[in-house]
Amino acid sequence: MGRVRQLMGRITIHLHGQARERSCREMLEIYSQRLSNRNVKITSHSSKKTVQQYYDEINNNATLFILDEAGEQYTSRQFADLVKTWTIATEDINLAIGPVDGWQKINHSVNRTISLSKMTMPHELAAVILAEQVYRATEIIKGTKYHRN
Repeated sequence: MGRVRQLMGRITIHLHGQARERSCREMLEIYSQRLSNRNVKITSHSSKKTVQQYYDEINNNATLFILDEAGEQYTSRQFADLVKTWTIATEDINLAIGPVDGWQKINHSVNRTISLSKMTMPHELAAVILAEQVYRATEIIKGTKYHRN
């Protein structure tokens, strides 16, 4: 149990702009608190940044996964396996939810992509779903009863 907490300091969920819907803000705060003891951060960036500025800011030395409806889809257990590999890796992981209009001009071929669904959804709702799935993954790794499957 302590090992997961000790090693999981390298995942950051990035959101372009603040969540506008109060319910989404509240859910993000709940998951932010739940993940804080696992050193997973949720970070909002200015919505005034262009897609390129936002991309340049989050595309640092970390491995970048951008969320896109055309990306690879995972079950919760498969995603937990992926998160587990990240916890033993030496590099940081950035999970980036795109701007409202998506990643139009960003070359997807140089990035890894993850899809939460083939359906389009508001980016702030995607942030809540992603935060919950990262939390769920940590619970699966720990072997708790949070995930019933």
